[in-house]
Amino acid sequence: MILAGVVLILLGLVGGWPWITGLGILGGGFFAYFFRNPERDIPRGPGVIVSPADGLVVRVDEVEESEFLHGPARYVAIFMNVFDVHVNRSPVAAVVKEMRHRPGEYKVASRADAASRNEQQALMLENEAGRRILVVQIAGLLARRIIPWVKPGQPLARGERLGLICFGSRVDLYLPGDSQIEVKTGDRVKAGSSIIGRWHEFPPET
Repeated sequence: MILAGVVLILLGLVGGWPWITGLGILGGGFFAYFFRNPERDIPRGPGVIVSPADGLVVRVDEVEESEFLHGPARYVAIFMNVFDVHVNRSPVAAVVKEMRHRPGEYKVASRADAASRNEQQALMLENEAGRRILVVQIAGLLARRIIPWVKPGQPLARGERLGLICFGSRVDLYLPGDSQIEVKTGDRVKAGSSIIGRWHEFPPET
């Protein structure tokens, strides 16, 4: 997309078409801004769980997660609009135990039924203590591609980049039922740097 903007700029300059040059600058600038991938200061300390995504917390709840965690879970849903950074990060130091892609629809990602109907990529992570969490990347109305950067068996540091969702979308996080959640609906969070919760009993991680 950025390359397309550069091509339009060159065509406009060579052909003497300022409107094409302007279109290339606007388009290329937007995509360069959208695909930005900034560094983040990752919080340290035992038991810290960081946000997997930039965006707005749209739901905090207690649910039953029967597909991966097989039990009660603390649930946090984070909606990313087109102006948020769309690079997602690992909430904890863990190993990728399982990845599962599910095709689906492209409804507005902030809707409650997007979790069950939209296209998504689920990643189950397990830390050294054997505690599992689930990160689900969900495509939205404009998002038509989820790009994972990890594979099963890969170890991840807390806050390490794990994938990208193109344009407005959402990330759902499922934690063990005894986890402590430190955000509420309406909070804005940043991937890797915002503390979203803590383990109730701290596992051995840094």
